Amino acid sequence: MDQNIINSYNEAKKVYAAHGIHVDEVLEKLAQIKISLHCWQGDDVKGFLFKDKELSGGIAVTGSYPGRSGTPDELRKDLEKALSLIPGKHKVNLHAIYADTDEQVDLDELEPRHFAPWVEWAKEQGLGLDFNPTCFSHPKAADGFTLSHADEEIRSFWIRHCKASRRIAEYFGRELGQPCVTNFWVPDGYKDTPVDRLAPRMRLKESLDEVFSEEIDPKFNIDAVESKLFGIGSESYVVGSHEFYMGYGLTRGKAICLDAGHFHPTEVISNKLSSILMFSEQLLLHVSRPVRWDSDHVVTMDDELLEIARELIRGDLLGRTNIGLDFFDGSINHIAAWVIGTRNTIKALLRAMLEPVAELKAVELAGDYTSRLALAEEFKSYPFGAVWDYYCAQQNTPVREQWLAEVKRYEQEVLAAR
Repeated sequence: MDQNIINSYNEAKKVYAAHGIHVDEVLEKLAQIKISLHCWQGDDVKGFLFKDKELSGGIAVTGSYPGRSGTPDELRKDLEKALSLIPGKHKVNLHAIYADTDEQVDLDELEPRHFAPWVEWAKEQGLGLDFNPTCFSHPKAADGFTLSHADEEIRSFWIRHCKASRRIAEYFGRELGQPCVTNFWVPDGYKDTPVDRLAPRMRLKESLDEVFSEEIDPKFNIDAVESKLFGIGSESYVVGSHEFYMGYGLTRGKAICLDAGHFHPTEVISNKLSSILMFSEQLLLHVSRPVRWDSDHVVTMDDELLEIARELIRGDLLGRTNIGLDFFDGSINHIAAWVIGTRNTIKALLRAMLEPVAELKAVELAGDYTSRLALAEEFKSYPFGAVWDYYCAQQNTPVREQWLAEVKRYEQEVLAAR
């Protein structure tokens, strides 16, 4: 390791130690945190089951940066490159359409064997896997409804698909020795104002109850349900609203997924974490960056990312929170997007872990709001960057922007040939 990095780290340790923060212990804890990288950033949500189908379900990817993956092997190779530039050991989040099989199989016919190459790869890489049913980009989702569809035959198709997804997730968890988080999101809703808001929600509740009726070992699978405010084609009404899924998750013992881009533009998820986890055993976060709508931009070190990290650390909520990323930017290098977003998420957690939480809580409880504000502001310029550089070097990953040269080299040697 570069001596300058070591020297800067040792000086930073002294500064933090004055406030009772043991930096070596912080880095040990940070190394245990797993971020789930979403596979769909690598290929603009195309998948491999129905590669010629247009993306639908209120989802849109903008940009046409060259070199996106077109096969499972290409996607795994790209993920390996991204993960080599990110400190720590993490997970990969798959959608059902990313099955690695030569069979012509529909979504309700998927089985664990169709994902066996992913499991073997994850074992080789020392990674965990998460999963999602794909309730979009399919003829049976063409009118914008799936699990809440009024047609029982169509509704049954999606129930079968979601049941199959849980079996696949249990297989992931069993084979890899760590739980697979299976997240259920459906695009169901109306473009214009409906007359009957209740009936679709009743159908969704009944469908989910049927999906979850099959016993799946919770040691290997964690079910999560995800809400959304609106989508393209469902601007006026979304069946699976925040209130619906909060009620469903709390009464059914399911993790509630909070996506940073699925709320009103002035609404943030950081302020929801402590409330949800007072009543729910587990939480799933989809860390993203909305700009004007659920636009899923690459995660940057903005105020909301820092507030999410602070809430998790200050409330000691990490052990009950599963952190995944969810963005798909087709306008920049696909691997760089993963690296930037994931490194920023880990970096935000480190910054939060390097704050004097006990001291801040003590002065707040004493009513000394002057000290609370002063300390919180001063710590914004504390030398967390020196600690981050040391952590990256310690984990055998590039320091600072050195990773960019490796991505550029990979782009020239691998991506440009696609």
